[in-house]
Amino acid sequence: MERIREFLDKWVRRGFDPLLAVMERLGITPNHITVVAFLINLGAAVLIVFGYYIWAASIFIVAGLLDLVDGSLARRTGRTTPFGSFLDSTLDRLSEGAIFAAIAYRLAIDQGVALQMRGVNVALVVLALLGSVTVSYTRARAESLGVECRVGLASRFERIFLICVGLYQDVLPYVIYVMLALTMFTVIQRVVYTRRRLAIKEEEGGIVER
Repeated sequence: MERIREFLDKWVRRGFDPLLAVMERLGITPNHITVVAFLINLGAAVLIVFGYYIWAASIFIVAGLLDLVDGSLARRTGRTTPFGSFLDSTLDRLSEGAIFAAIAYRLAIDQGVALQMRGVNVALVVLALLGSVTVSYTRARAESLGVECRVGLASRFERIFLICVGLYQDVLPYVIYVMLALTMFTVIQRVVYTRRRLAIKEEEGGIVER
């Protein structure tokens, strides 16, 4: 999966190079793109609430591509800043929260499912969101300890892909089940990986702040 993400990033940088050049000439900053992507994600959440899944998935993909574009534009223009990274991560979490909230609403009003099962599905959406946020948190926390932690099966790219599949195929409950399992497994992977890397640092005499 890491290779797929790297390929997509390179594809965006190469395929969208003319667009990036235009953005640079117009003075569009990576933070502008980050905010636009966030607003598009909110639009996708609204469409999910009203049941327009295909449209929601389509613009959700656009937002995902913009999420790659902002990083490429930052590197191209030399505007890779700590605040830009902070803003991107913050709005990514808010975007995910909005999308999951919209999905929870749709599952809560699904008349084709028993009332009790609807409650279970909503609870699982909440847990999947928790898993999603924790995946991002474990990476950030590991990096604060000096460990680059990108391992795992359910990074942001995979989560976006799964949600799009669920929207296009109208199988959101099953996607939530899969995502919950993968995010929790990824959290465990990252905890184990970080523990091992920190143990190696300690053996090498590295100082780890807690």
